[in-house]
Amino acid sequence: MGMSTSEVFGAPCWVSLMARDLQVARRFYGAVLGWDFRTDPLDEGFLGAEVAGVPVAGMRALAPDQAVPVAWTPYFAVDDADVAADRIRERCGTVAVGPVSFASGGRGALAADRDGAAFGIWEGTVEADWRVGSGHAPAWLELRTRDAFEAAIFYGEVLEWATGRPGACEVSYEDDQVVLRQDGEPVARLNGGAEDAAAPAPHARPRWNVHFRVPDLDRAVATAEAFGGSAVSAVASNDTERWVTLRDPEQALLTLTSPRP
Repeated sequence: MGMSTSEVFGAPCWVSLMARDLQVARRFYGAVLGWDFRTDPLDEGFLGAEVAGVPVAGMRALAPDQAVPVAWTPYFAVDDADVAADRIRERCGTVAVGPVSFASGGRGALAADRDGAAFGIWEGTVEADWRVGSGHAPAWLELRTRDAFEAAIFYGEVLEWATGRPGACEVSYEDDQVVLRQDGEPVARLNGGAEDAAAPAPHARPRWNVHFRVPDLDRAVATAEAFGGSAVSAVASNDTERWVTLRDPEQALLTLTSPRP
């Protein structure tokens, strides 16, 4: 059952992995996150990840000549992909691919904000039950950026956050970070302090970071290492969660998080 992006405009509506080798990604994420996969007869370069038959994420094969890094990318719902792409360009962001039409009937584009963090926009139908923080969807999205306020203004203007339009996502400032809420529930955080786009360590550069929940963090990290992944940070924690950032076998960054025992 799908719903229109105009109903959830501005909110994260999907996450997708751009990968060089879909079979490597399939083995790694199937083992680490327990995902099953389906192919799309209309789109041979796409793999859909599911848990118990519920879609959770997508994976797309990069063409050999595409100079796009292997990465997890969040997509945000928009009424009109062309209008949103124009807003991105007007605010000194870049539109790398699109907007293009897909066989499913939707239109999407891959973009980057002013600091170079990649994100996507999507116009069309979205999974009605897919929402960050609930079910098997990612637990959290986090933007690591140089200036969280500047980034909130950029995304707010592009995606119509906090505009007073009925259904708009709300933005608040809590504990030195900007928090994005959809219907009152937190779905993303924007944190400042990242280095510039030329930082030697890729995980220190501005980027969107997707947090996936696992039942047992230590076991998931051990599985990730057994399937070609590696940790790039120490395990961090707060009162309720423990998390660690990893690279998958093709160097895409992701964060695993689990409840504290």
